Amino acid sequence: MKAPRKSTLFTSAVLVSALALTACGGGQRDNAAGSDADASSCESGSGQISIATGNSTGVYYVVGGGLAKIIGDKTDLKATAAETGASVQNIEQLVSGDYDVAFSLADTAADAVEGKSSFTSKQNVSALGRIYSNYTQVVVRKDSGITSIADFKGKRISTGSPKSGTEVIAERLIDAAGLKKGDVSQQRLDLTKTIDGMKDGSIDGFVWSGGLPTPALTDLFTSSRGKVEFVDTMALLPDLQKISPVYEKATIPAATYKTDADLDVIAVPNVLLVSDDMPDNQACALAKVTFDSKDELSTVHPSGAEIDPANALDSGPIPIHPGAKKAIDELVK
Repeated sequence: MKAPRKSTLFTSAVLVSALALTACGGGQRDNAAGSDADASSCESGSGQISIATGNSTGVYYVVGGGLAKIIGDKTDLKATAAETGASVQNIEQLVSGDYDVAFSLADTAADAVEGKSSFTSKQNVSALGRIYSNYTQVVVRKDSGITSIADFKGKRISTGSPKSGTEVIAERLIDAAGLKKGDVSQQRLDLTKTIDGMKDGSIDGFVWSGGLPTPALTDLFTSSRGKVEFVDTMALLPDLQKISPVYEKATIPAATYKTDADLDVIAVPNVLLVSDDMPDNQACALAKVTFDSKDELSTVHPSGAEIDPANALDSGPIPIHPGAKKAIDELVK
């Protein structure tokens, strides 16, 4: 039986929302959630777990809040969802024990398990499963003169929150376009500040990796109609696929943000991560409730409709936690 890992308890005040309890950070606590259940079962046990999500105006935050509520409703666990800087930060704090579950882009998670790029050593994380996809959305002001990533040279570009999956992808796109460090005036802004900068003209464009639709982008395309547009990045997909096989082609339908036409973009799957030492029973219970709640999650956000046990094991180089695999295998029978 695996040794139970420490679960977390938020020490800051929490805000009760329609979706879930959310907080700004996590802290370790002494009693591991789920340790009162048989590790060979698929029972959650009791206790509290915390979920690391992403920017408050992004899809991770919305889906994470909904998932926390569903876990609380369907198991004996109490779950909270926290706003974070997203993927890289989430993995670092998952490994350190600040969180129990973390949303992450699959490319960043692959870097973590392989110990490369943002990670200097292999991280002991595994997946509860693949969930929905993130779409790499590159948006610029029409008066910026930017029509490609190569045109980022000399421009003020938000590349996402520090230690986010968006930042990882943005820097890979910039490199693939043949630009050098310093060619771009990188603004490491969260999504709220990014959208504000686009509206007031203090930045020329941004890279964002998120589900469809991302609420903040809906706001931007509504309030700045005719002043902002997408940039086509598909020419750079082969270069990104040389770095990681997780990069895929996907399409943003015109109806998503009421644009003139569909747009092909670079997509990356998302995964829910846990520590390797999470007890099998708890990983099983969390995977079961996640992948058996597609209908509920799709009402929280349209991306929830993609959360399907049939695709859950397709996590590429990221190993599936044995407890999660047990649950998914049962669901797809």
